[in-house]
Amino acid sequence: MRRSWVEQMMGMPISVLARGDAADSEAADTAVQELYAELEGIDRLFSPYKPDSMVSLLMRGEVGWDQAGFDVQEVCERCAAAREMTGGLFDADLPDGGWDPSGLVKGWAVERAGRRLRAVAEVDWCLNAGGDVLVISPSAEAFTIGIQDPRDPGRVVASLQRSWGAVATSGTAARGAHLYDPRTGDPVQGRWLSVSVSGPSLEYADIFATAAFVAGDDWPTVLLPGFEGLGILADGNMFSTAGWGVA
Repeated sequence: MRRSWVEQMMGMPISVLARGDAADSEAADTAVQELYAELEGIDRLFSPYKPDSMVSLLMRGEVGWDQAGFDVQEVCERCAAAREMTGGLFDADLPDGGWDPSGLVKGWAVERAGRRLRAVAEVDWCLNAGGDVLVISPSAEAFTIGIQDPRDPGRVVASLQRSWGAVATSGTAARGAHLYDPRTGDPVQGRWLSVSVSGPSLEYADIFATAAFVAGDDWPTVLLPGFEGLGILADGNMFSTAGWGVA
């Protein structure tokens, strides 16, 4: 049995697919609704596009960091750790002096909220947050995850099988040239149109995908052990690390 849900939040569609005998159960539906409620609350706290979010208040100087609360403090620490881990390729500090943790918050939030799905026994889950995917499969049966063609968003150019873990993609397909190189402050422009990263954590897969895209030709060196990548060039050619297709 399969059941699916989808909601538009955090500026993107977030879909949940449940698979298994209990997929249609009240417990499964409750877990999904709680997940959406948690993500909505996180968006209210962190969205730089909401004038009353804590991030917006902090950037306008209307509140101090001592008033930011535990979740914001935690994300700030995680952003600093991500900057250190990627050698500055991932940085929530903006060239204009602002702070935008959005590049970390999505993966962190989805992975954290995913614990609600894990609590439902005998259900496999595939959670897709704007193209970044978290898979939880107690049955060990894999889901097929498609990789979007950055030149044609309606086309899938690659796929991989996963029964656990996450896949995140960074590039120009969804939002154009929106990423900047923290080392120079300039927009990222190169011959790679997207980099997808798979691994055990959606938070870290998302961080590494962003950092790898910024790194350009050196992107495979950004990935830590346990994470694999697939890069797509502007001419359509693809390059993957050795363990990319290994389940």
